[in-house]
Amino acid sequence: MSLRETIIPILTVIAVIVAIWYAAAVWMNAQWTLDQAERAGQTVTFTQIVADTMGQDRPLLPAPHQVIAELWNTTVEKKITSKRSLIYHAWITLSATLLGFAIGTTLGVLLAVLIVHNIAADKSLMPWIIATQTIPILAIAPMIIVVLNAIGISGLLPKALISTYLSFFPVVVGMVKGLRSPEPYLLDLMRTYNASGWQTFWKLKWPGSLPYLFISMKIAVAISLVGAIVGELPTGAIAGLGARLLAGSYYGQTIQIWSALFMAAALAAVLVGIVGLLHRITLKRMGMAR
Repeated sequence: MSLRETIIPILTVIAVIVAIWYAAAVWMNAQWTLDQAERAGQTVTFTQIVADTMGQDRPLLPAPHQVIAELWNTTVEKKITSKRSLIYHAWITLSATLLGFAIGTTLGVLLAVLIVHNIAADKSLMPWIIATQTIPILAIAPMIIVVLNAIGISGLLPKALISTYLSFFPVVVGMVKGLRSPEPYLLDLMRTYNASGWQTFWKLKWPGSLPYLFISMKIAVAISLVGAIVGELPTGAIAGLGARLLAGSYYGQTIQIWSALFMAAALAAVLVGIVGLLHRITLKRMGMAR
């Protein structure tokens, strides 16, 4: 597939989305313009309505160029150390995300190894692990924050633990599937070679599980970011993308809310891209990909 065949469909989809976004912005923001004109006893044309809806300070739905302008202002034109810089807030959220992701991945791998190699753990742990994911994170996050604050733990760790709660599950499921992926004849071959349990694990099961692990990590790192943002909401945090969303909600700053959402989406894309790059590098070094 040529570069042209790849780029043109993507640009077409983006153009359609932007067009729909602009149309929705005019439709949703027009009522405020009409109300203002009615109070002033004036009549406005469609052109005037469109022009006004594109530049409102607190629109119901910001136009794309307003969000882009806010992103530019809060990333490029602000110092990284400024409390108004989205890069500063993104770093606060990223630090909790990475810590939670690291803990969740480690916990997920250890639990998966235990489940695969211990029948009792398989029968007892797996149902409980699945059951934990039926509890909404918005319900459990405040409890985690309150309990940890009661014992003097605050700041980065509570948010990281909420990320851990979300991120360990896909890793457990993926690794269990991966560790059980070797074909029976390969296991029989290892027994023929008189390989020990650890040798079978390191030379057969672990390499075979890596593709599953990296796919699970792509999901885990994205959902870990969600956990970090959610963890910032019930704490009344003054820093982080969650804090920007909360502040924007309090003061009706919808442009600030949308810019924070776009920054979170970009951050998630970068994190997933990094995990994907490590995935390709690892498989290439193992001879499993070109």
